[in-house]
Amino acid sequence: MSVSRTVFHVGQHDPLAAPLLAELAIEYSSRYGRTPGEVHADLTGYSASHFAPPHGDLLIVVEDGEPVAGGAFQRYDDRTAELKRIWTASAHRRKGLGRFVLEQLETEIARRGYRRIYLTTGPRQPEAVALYTAAGYTALPRDVVKEVGHVHPFEKYLAVGEGAEAIPA
Repeated sequence: MSVSRTVFHVGQHDPLAAPLLAELAIEYSSRYGRTPGEVHADLTGYSASHFAPPHGDLLIVVEDGEPVAGGAFQRYDDRTAELKRIWTASAHRRKGLGRFVLEQLETEIARRGYRRIYLTTGPRQPEAVALYTAAGYTALPRDVVKEVGHVHPFEKYLAVGEGAEAIPA
């Protein structure tokens, strides 16, 4: 049986993003102890421009009409994009969707002319640490402290080839 998979580039308030962000809020709440409402407010509290071209993007993967995974990036600095909110719906895990989303984001980040990717993931997300390690990200010293405690920062340098656009200032 073949699956129809489509990648959509959307705004953070797009209806395709809503079910994934809602489930992500519940998951983070269960891992870090805040209410789903508080987490959801944090997830959607960024200005829409953070994840919009030319500096960012938010993509949603839809299979057979259902949003199943997504992720975003925003500008970190002139040469660096920061990954945010990489997520696979719980009913669709263990199918390579996280890696697929990561590859799609990396391709778009390189196309936009960024040379480096930075991210942080929480201390209670071992599956995220495994994904980034397997995808060639380098763990950085754990000196970043957020409300969840010490987070796991990672980076990856990209080889940007032909077809990359300059990043507008």
